[in-house]
Amino acid sequence: MSSFHFELLKGTAQGPRLGRVHTAHGVIETPAFMPVGTAATVKAMHPGDVAATGAQIILGNTYHLMLRPGADRIARLGGLHRFMNWPGPILTDSGGFQVMSLAQLRKITEDGVTFQSHIDGQKEHLTPERSIDIQRQLDADITMAFDECTPFPCEKDEAATSMALSMRWAKRSREAFQDRPGYGIFGIVQGSVFADLRRESIEALLPLDFHGHAIGGLAVGEGQEMMLKTLDVTTPFLPEAKPRYLMGVGKTLDLVESVARGVDMFDCVIPTRSGRNAQGFTKRGTVNLMNQRHADDPRPLEEDCTCPACRHYSRAYLHHLFKAKEMLGAMLLSWHNLQHFQDLTAAMRAAIAEDRFPAFREQAWASWERGDIEAYA
Repeated sequence: MSSFHFELLKGTAQGPRLGRVHTAHGVIETPAFMPVGTAATVKAMHPGDVAATGAQIILGNTYHLMLRPGADRIARLGGLHRFMNWPGPILTDSGGFQVMSLAQLRKITEDGVTFQSHIDGQKEHLTPERSIDIQRQLDADITMAFDECTPFPCEKDEAATSMALSMRWAKRSREAFQDRPGYGIFGIVQGSVFADLRRESIEALLPLDFHGHAIGGLAVGEGQEMMLKTLDVTTPFLPEAKPRYLMGVGKTLDLVESVARGVDMFDCVIPTRSGRNAQGFTKRGTVNLMNQRHADDPRPLEEDCTCPACRHYSRAYLHHLFKAKEMLGAMLLSWHNLQHFQDLTAAMRAAIAEDRFPAFREQAWASWERGDIEAYA
């Protein structure tokens, strides 16, 4: 088995990049969007259908899987790939964000985090070493360093203290990771929206020789403009020869603008969460299928989309399914939304390869601003 490595095919430290991430369970073409399978399933989707959209890698979560069904059980059953019938690469989030957002009675110390499970109130203790070991048990191709996701907004002193703790945890995470062919670990850049803290975080991570770097602590309420300004002062200082992963970002133009700034990988629950709530993503913006204007519309959600929702069903039928609270509506729209993001990243890869990304970027904005109502009125 070859080593875990990133192959930069086109691009530099700044600007759009085309690449390949080589892992134990396959190759990931970048830019790439990772569907989220938090609890060992991409909601409302069969694993084969996720692959049919073009997805090459999915994301699982340490926090959720350690609580239910348990990492030991998954390991005994052959690891997460076999457990959930996903043969391709898997990245696992370390659990830091979920500890912040879901856990009860959370207490942070230098050692780690003590908290109560949001499921049954059971007391848990998660350290960098335990997080890394759980991800090893899950057989994650890409392990994430354990960190504290800094909330937004926060004062600079608070962001600095949080970032420094995450960097100490990053060192412990790297030391706990067992290097083996095809498997890698990413460090996570923190520092909220403060440029000097982001740079300090990167300087702390570089000597640890992670296989890639994630940009954490964004998409937590700061808004697109501030997120992009933070990327502007972050990605130029990351190693050119290693992949960059922007965590938790999943809106169409956010992906386009982040790729323009040198980001390679993304994940987000938005496609499937929106799909369960009647919101569809198209090149012209989002569409609310509960809106009465769709009730008699025989056209597909998107004319050139190849997903089953668009090939076989009308807007009127999707509208009916959501009005009737039929689960097929969530299934079809989740598939469509995942297809949208896989088509988007494939189109960006082609545009970068053919040296026409600036024109693609301009067209993406023009289509979105035109809007669905204007296009289909």
